[in-house]
Amino acid sequence: MPETLRGDCADCFGLCCVALPFAKSADFAVNKASGEPCRNLQEDFRCGIHTKLRPSGFSGCTVYDCFGAGQKVSQVTFGGVSWREAPESARQMYEVFPVMRQLHELLRYLTEAIALPAARPVHGELRQALARVEGLTEGTAAELEKLDVSPVRGEVNPLLLKTSALVRATAGGRTKSHRGADLIGARLRGAKLRGADLRGSLLIAADLTGADLSLADLIGADLRDADLSGADLTDALFLTQPQLNAARGDTSTRLPAGFERPAHWAAR
Repeated sequence: MPETLRGDCADCFGLCCVALPFAKSADFAVNKASGEPCRNLQEDFRCGIHTKLRPSGFSGCTVYDCFGAGQKVSQVTFGGVSWREAPESARQMYEVFPVMRQLHELLRYLTEAIALPAARPVHGELRQALARVEGLTEGTAAELEKLDVSPVRGEVNPLLLKTSALVRATAGGRTKSHRGADLIGARLRGAKLRGADLRGSLLIAADLTGADLSLADLIGADLRDADLSGADLTDALFLTQPQLNAARGDTSTRLPAGFERPAHWAAR
């Protein structure tokens, strides 16, 4: 995945630590309103407790990724001038950031889809969609602030569905569909889910120990606290690092190329 679609805190004005609100919970130690800088944000826009977020009660921060939207807004849309240097731009910057984040998420999925040989029949359409979304990210702050991403997502989603169908068909046999299913706490230990459609499924705290999730479509699947110990995620579709960070696993979990094994996962 291109570095432009990965969060780079060094080139960002700490936007996720300022623009986004959070409530005191198991994921966050305190309440914070939108536009209020997190108490852990330093003058250089770095997190003061980055290496100890989980033990400090901020596990929610470890499962967030802007997909590169933070540095794009900071360095391109606002030309490298921060909300501290130009307080009058702060409100607009905070409004633009979540819009850009949605666009970058679409770019991330489209980029993955174009790289999949099985999706060759729709590569042309995917490239056109990618160019359109990239063009939108280059808009002015005023244009981005007013942009409704929903229609754009509506154009991209059918292409991602076609991609998913083409790739999952290579799994062989009859694949399972659990799209949008409520599988919270489900006992799926050792489940044969190769090539399954798990788009938008709720897999919170599900036991997926040793499950075969190779070639499964995991776009939007909620994997919070799901146990992926020993699971096979080889070539899983549209999986993101935040999804893995929200789950549990171990050294025997098989990950797709390009993903990092979360530091909090157990050794085995």
